[in-house]
Amino acid sequence: MDLSFDIDDYKLNIRSAVIIIHNNKILLHRDIRRKQYNLPGGRVEIGEDSKTTVIREIKEELGKDIILNGYAATIENFFIMDNRMYHEIMFIHLGEFKNEIDKQIENTLKNVEGKDYLIYEWIDISKIDEYNLLPIVAKEIIKENKYPTYKLLNEIN
Repeated sequence: MDLSFDIDDYKLNIRSAVIIIHNNKILLHRDIRRKQYNLPGGRVEIGEDSKTTVIREIKEELGKDIILNGYAATIENFFIMDNRMYHEIMFIHLGEFKNEIDKQIENTLKNVEGKDYLIYEWIDISKIDEYNLLPIVAKEIIKENKYPTYKLLNEIN
């Protein structure tokens, strides 16, 4: 069961994501139905730690194994999406693909679990400001490259 709950006027999400960088490019995913990019990952399940979550999510979504190399950040994010208020807590880890062949991939990847609306793209870090990466403080985390960090973003108040 995902740690995603409706509480009063809010939806609470607990999410885990990963920063995977190689050749000065970062792997981001995009829902082709929206105009935004996100760090790959997903919702934490009950009884699951955030490290296990992101390893599981990448395996489920891309069919790839990753190794986590450290902890990057926690983002506490308040936002409105589809006329709904969200309170999201995101744990961000640093990682890389486990397989040496996978580390060479630079083409767009497709979701292997049947979510055809999700694509995974390698974005040149020097051009990251050209992309609508959400939450917006994720860009700061990537550009500052100082870990670990905490960011608070409140787009509601």
